[in-house]
Amino acid sequence: MKTVVFSLLGTSLDYRGIGKKRWQRWRPTLSLCQHPDLVVDRLELLFQPTYQAMADILSADIHSVSPETSVNKHHIKLDDPWDFESVYAQLLDFARSYPFKPEQEQYLIHITTGTHVAQICLYLLTEAHYLRGRLIQTSPPTKNDVTASYQVIDLDLSKYDQIASRFSKEHQQGRHYLKGGIETRNQNFNQLIEQLEKIAIRSQEPILLTGASGSGKSLLARRVYQLKKQRGQFQGKLIEVNCATLRGDNAMSALFGHVKGAFTGAVTHRKGLLAEANNGLLFLDEIGELGLDEQAMLLHAIEEKTFMPFGSDKEISSSFQLIAGTNRNLFERVKQGLFREDLLARINLWTYRLPSLIERLEDLEPNIDYELDKYAQKTGDFINFNKAARERYLSFAKSPQAIWATNFRDLNASITRMATLASGGRIGIEDVNEEISRLQQNWQHGDDNQALIELKNYIDNDLDLFEQVQLSAVIKVCKQSKTAAEAGRTLFNISRLSKNTANDSHRLRQFLNKYGLLFNDLI
Repeated sequence: MKTVVFSLLGTSLDYRGIGKKRWQRWRPTLSLCQHPDLVVDRLELLFQPTYQAMADILSADIHSVSPETSVNKHHIKLDDPWDFESVYAQLLDFARSYPFKPEQEQYLIHITTGTHVAQICLYLLTEAHYLRGRLIQTSPPTKNDVTASYQVIDLDLSKYDQIASRFSKEHQQGRHYLKGGIETRNQNFNQLIEQLEKIAIRSQEPILLTGASGSGKSLLARRVYQLKKQRGQFQGKLIEVNCATLRGDNAMSALFGHVKGAFTGAVTHRKGLLAEANNGLLFLDEIGELGLDEQAMLLHAIEEKTFMPFGSDKEISSSFQLIAGTNRNLFERVKQGLFREDLLARINLWTYRLPSLIERLEDLEPNIDYELDKYAQKTGDFINFNKAARERYLSFAKSPQAIWATNFRDLNASITRMATLASGGRIGIEDVNEEISRLQQNWQHGDDNQALIELKNYIDNDLDLFEQVQLSAVIKVCKQSKTAAEAGRTLFNISRLSKNTANDSHRLRQFLNKYGLLFNDLI
């Protein structure tokens, strides 16, 4: 296989005059052809037309020291060799037009000559595989060595054990940070975090986090922000807003700002949250609650990085990354005409559903320890369980009696209560028994109304009380059933007997569809 080298003509290093003294000085491109262990079959020499004479001299000198090396000379017109955009464009055009033959030839890209801008461009083009080869760098002789040296650099970093090890360690640290330092055991959650860590570092595109209230969407968004800020990807702030609190003119004003006099009460200029998030991260929790007008403006702001403050005729710019959170089925909201399909398509590039606490019971113990550590950091009191108390609490927490209605919020409140009431820095069996009774009372007290309360997670609050009570009862049965058929048999236990064909699951789905709900969203 032939060896082909691409090299920019070095107008200083490659040119040492035309006399004999030029042979006494190190010339990078010439030295490429003087190594006995590196046979260059062809040199592709790139230079500006004004340096034709210099290129001819170098070509002749290469022929004299390495007759087996043929030199092809290429004109590259660089109006400003320090202008990154024009240099990259010219070199890219050359790379695209060059007839590479990787089956017959191996390629080396020389990055010792040329301006720093040109060297960077060669590196980028090689990394992107426009120039299909490896980098080569030459060095002059040292005081203790009369011969010049060279180094071939392969951009496949997986071949460098130390670098690969360092990258692996960085990824582990990133994943550990996103999990709040908690050694989680749930396989699905760990896979989610592993992928999200890569996305957080590599992408500026929107991220959509779904899951029930209390599953940790807000906390995860904050950790993504901190991780990216540590890596120097954000200079701006983290801006958080719950879209369920935004209504009418207030929504427009809060998100996009307003000018003085835009509406009644707008007595001063308001910057707006999107502008506040410039060069940072915007977390829009409960994005499904936004009105259609706000959704349209948000889509424009995501795509164009510009938006119009309320009441203004001038656009302003803001470059931010969006993380959106929701506990709704946005696809159903689209069908109902309550959410824009184009906005959903734009924010649905990276979507992750956070599992509830009940789906992650194997992570209960490390999360208990995490809550105790948080309590210690906040109060300065280091609290722990005695052995019997811990076993009793875990046994209850993992049992069907523990419904963890608000997920990790319930757990946080429970640990905080026990730690506050503990004597001598230890949570005892009596503390645990009292807390279990408290949790059961809370959940039992709310049992009759729990489905009605949870209804807010699934639909708008504009139903008659009659419909709310009816739908909440249906949701409660669905949550207690393994399949739609089982829930249907429970709900239609009388009317199904008078039917020739009892299609209980179909009847249930028809009922839920009136409210834009799916059975699988309720279990």
